[in-house]
Amino acid sequence: MRLRLFTAALAGAALLSQLAGVASAQSAASAERLEAVPTAIGWAECGTTYKGECATIKVPLDYAKPGGPTIDLAIGRLTALDPAKRQGVLFVHPGGPGGSGLNSYIMGRGIPDDSPLRQYFDIVSVDPRGVGRSTPILCGEDVVDETPLTYPASEADYQNLLAFNAKLSKDCRERTGPLFDHVDTTSVARDVDSIRAALGERQISFFAISYGTQVGQQYSELFPKNLRAMAIDSNMDHSITSAYQYMKTTTDDLEGSFLAFAKWCGETAACALHGQDVSAVLDDLLARARAGTLKDPETGAVLSDEEVRIEVFEPMYKPSAGFFPLADRLKALAAGQAAEKAADKPSASPSPSPSASASASASGDAKTTARAAASASTSAAEGVNYAYPAIWCSDWKWNVKSFAELDRYKRRLKAVAPHTELSPFWSDVTTCLNWQGKTSNPQHRLKISGTPPTLVIKARDDVATPAAWNYAAARQIPRSVVLEYDGVGHGQFRNSTCARDYIEKYLINRTLPAAGTHCPTQFPTEPPATTLSTQDSPLSITGRPVH
Repeated sequence: MRLRLFTAALAGAALLSQLAGVASAQSAASAERLEAVPTAIGWAECGTTYKGECATIKVPLDYAKPGGPTIDLAIGRLTALDPAKRQGVLFVHPGGPGGSGLNSYIMGRGIPDDSPLRQYFDIVSVDPRGVGRSTPILCGEDVVDETPLTYPASEADYQNLLAFNAKLSKDCRERTGPLFDHVDTTSVARDVDSIRAALGERQISFFAISYGTQVGQQYSELFPKNLRAMAIDSNMDHSITSAYQYMKTTTDDLEGSFLAFAKWCGETAACALHGQDVSAVLDDLLARARAGTLKDPETGAVLSDEEVRIEVFEPMYKPSAGFFPLADRLKALAAGQAAEKAADKPSASPSPSPSASASASASGDAKTTARAAASASTSAAEGVNYAYPAIWCSDWKWNVKSFAELDRYKRRLKAVAPHTELSPFWSDVTTCLNWQGKTSNPQHRLKISGTPPTLVIKARDDVATPAAWNYAAARQIPRSVVLEYDGVGHGQFRNSTCARDYIEKYLINRTLPAAGTHCPTQFPTEPPATTLSTQDSPLSITGRPVH
């Protein structure tokens, strides 16, 4: 069954004929431009709080067989608010992998209506192949629930991990069918060009955050002449082949982000841990968790060190919403008692901080929300839409030979990051060990030529796409300029008003900032009115992080 949350009628046999023509114009051996002949896409209104237009088009399952079977792609658009200023299509690709572009950018406002980008562009996005309303990757919920959530601590753990990965990949393939082997990022980049052609656009502008930047990078390789402008924010580096280096770079930036949080707390009187040694607080909590003596004051449940680390990790994506609640949460854990809830505080208290209980439940709420979305429009027998490992392991292959090797990595990383110790993104490596799917798009250095100047945006520390990845990606992209945000966070379009301004100006005018341009740190000075949104959580349905 294909997931459908909306109905968009296609225009009969004539449209199918046109789409077949689009598909046959492109083969795996050729990256020639698809003809920009608009098709009669059956747009229909979609969304509740925010509305846009959505539709479904068909693209080849396998671009090496353009005349073969097809899959559905759910696409959406917001038309330019000022048609007189319209400069074409701004294609915005979601992160993840596994994120829904329709949820984020069409029926949500990842690009706010007050952004000048809304005046100048039709905003177009997609639920990528395998995801959401497009033809989905399906996996058994009972199998997904067996996902190992802690780093292997023994040879037995390691062997169980290998067995689980084989079991999950076989289950997902059986439930999904042929699509399972065709969700690599090269296919996704080709889908972007199929959408461009169906829209009748000669060129597109491109913007993405996180995993979507890898799609943009590979689109640049395949279709450089089809780009008008490209801004890629918080970049993946698909050239990393060392599992240890991957884990080290993510751990480096988790440690750097935490130290920035600790420094911020020392400088911010309203921080719940102001005046305390924040690093020592975390060290003690992790030690108690490892000893099995740390309990959640809200629930009484014993917390593992991995659970504590995830709670530190999540707020680093968006410090403006996460720093104050994190401080409240760490203070509550250290004290062993529930923090004062906002409703219990004196009414004269300005801008009350979200309670530690809200922070404590954020991961659980996010997991529940993600699970509900993944299960939408499918029965328990069909499975849940869990695309991350199938996509990820189509793109990444790791040469890890033993438990001893993984254990050595963990011990080395403790020396690199004495406080945070290990990035939760260790699972990006372990997920693909003994995966029974094809790595059809393995790591490689980008080979790009003929693209317009590209804007690469990064933070000083970013737990999901570390600074080192952004610099490496920029070195592989000709005529790229790096815009530096001096703070912490993932997705600088939403973390820095300065970075957002530069991104908007570049995409509209194609005017790049000068090389070496920096945007100042932008950290919160008062507790936020609301907590981190569970819709924006960086966790998948398993509780593991995504990009």
